[in-house]
Amino acid sequence: MELVIILALDVLNGAASLVLLCLGLAIIFGMMKIINLAHGEFVMLGAYATVISANAGVNIWIAMLIVAPVFVGLVGIIVERCLIRFLYGRLVDTMLATWGLSLFIVGLVTTIYGNTIKGVPTPLGGFSIGEYKSSYYTLFLVAVALIMLALIFGMLRYTRFGLVSRATMQNPGMAAALGVNPSRIYMTTFGIGAAITGLAGGVLAPVSGVVPTMGAAYVAKAFITVVGGGSAILAGTASASGLFGLINQMGSYLTTPVFGEVILFISAIILIRLLPQGISGRFFKGRL
Repeated sequence: MELVIILALDVLNGAASLVLLCLGLAIIFGMMKIINLAHGEFVMLGAYATVISANAGVNIWIAMLIVAPVFVGLVGIIVERCLIRFLYGRLVDTMLATWGLSLFIVGLVTTIYGNTIKGVPTPLGGFSIGEYKSSYYTLFLVAVALIMLALIFGMLRYTRFGLVSRATMQNPGMAAALGVNPSRIYMTTFGIGAAITGLAGGVLAPVSGVVPTMGAAYVAKAFITVVGGGSAILAGTASASGLFGLINQMGSYLTTPVFGEVILFISAIILIRLLPQGISGRFFKGRL
């Protein structure tokens, strides 16, 4: 029984981390069809914003939940206005531009702060199940992931902005003819995606190593999860995160964490080969 509970907690933690990492990318890639190769660096900026503000005396919860998403959201708006808006519909150019942006951000942060930075402690205590010890913070990550899924679902389904943004992404010409400013919708949507990514970096900062190159460890996993999930932003991301979180944690438990990552990537390749449209393309058609 203890083993089952331990595995369930590990799977939930892994799935929640993937959901948080992928939600911002799912909005930017799934809705805007922008392949943002600087996604990992947005995560890193959120982590740095949390650590720097917390070490400067800001409450850790404010640093994670407010400072990180606001800062990265503003960075996202600046990036969209100065770079991305000139590249819509140019897939290869967007990939090259965001790859260059990722190198620039890593170089800039390394120049300012060096290769290491003081971290922040996990803000919640721990608990034990037999010989297994864990932190309540893992349960907090699960709660944040569920809340973010619910908030984004509510925004996209029940608010005017959600309706207008989805319509604009599908047919910007028609949206413009109806009085919508597509440029403003693109900017706002990209900023929201960046802010959610910054929130992911902020809440993951206490449990991950905060260094300028930390984004490289997340970007590939985030992309395969979003692609594996398919076109449905929420249903696809949630289902793919749950599946890959289970595979990763089970693989790590039965072998080693390194082989767990290898098993995850092999599973993603097989899934995409069997379901080219992703999980949502096969099982959740028409869902958000």
